[in-house]
Amino acid sequence: MSHPEPVARRMYDLVEPIGLIPYFADESDEALIALGLRNQWDAYFAGRAAPFGRSVPAEVIHAIFYNFAPGEVARHLPKVWELTTPEAALAARERGCVAGIRRILGDLADDPGVTRAGELLLKAATSAPVEGRALFAAVRTLPVPEEPVARLWHAATLLREHRGDGHTVALVAEGVGGTECHVLHALSVGIPANEFGRVWHLPAAQLAAVVDGMRDRGLIGSDDRLTDSGRATKERVEAMTDRLAEAPYNALSPGELDRLVADLEPISAAIRATIPW
Repeated sequence: MSHPEPVARRMYDLVEPIGLIPYFADESDEALIALGLRNQWDAYFAGRAAPFGRSVPAEVIHAIFYNFAPGEVARHLPKVWELTTPEAALAARERGCVAGIRRILGDLADDPGVTRAGELLLKAATSAPVEGRALFAAVRTLPVPEEPVARLWHAATLLREHRGDGHTVALVAEGVGGTECHVLHALSVGIPANEFGRVWHLPAAQLAAVVDGMRDRGLIGSDDRLTDSGRATKERVEAMTDRLAEAPYNALSPGELDRLVADLEPISAAIRATIPW
């Protein structure tokens, strides 16, 4: 089997749907909210920030997560740690994600391909260096689950956070800020900034200031669409993200990569059919 270049782009299409389970499968939010959290965003920040423990300030999590508007993280951290513990949040998140994956996959969840894919993804993920990858490094400190579906999800989460840390590096290198990256992505797929899910809720003046700043830098034109420079910036960000995400897959032989792709394809297809993609 031949693989399109870069390998990381092909694997992104297969791994990302599994990594998105905490954000689109109701079971994850339900498990976390059952701990006493107030809403879905409490669940998001408790689940994703839990590997750092309760003592890391919101300002640090904001810097690591990168793409939230000022003040959004602080509305939830450290408040969530008054309602539950990082350990309980991690356990609930894993439990909910496994339940969500099993619901979506049905009988496929017990297919040997799930076990094989989890092992190969884990081999790839644990081979990658942690330097400069704060979120990936934090998740790497967590115990690896034994149950096959949990193991698959954990490995996919490791690879998602590894890629995400690299994506942040690419954005910083291009001078694209946290809110700006959402605007850049929205316009690249033809969605007006004020209709895009991650920023539409921001105060109109705040979002307009971000767009105006990008217009002043030549990324957005007077028609509120990306300019040639804006599109080129987006392409450079994606290309660098792919390059920085290659390292884990270098640990796999060509045969292992072929096996992994074959096992992931039906899993990923089933999940993509049920979540926004």
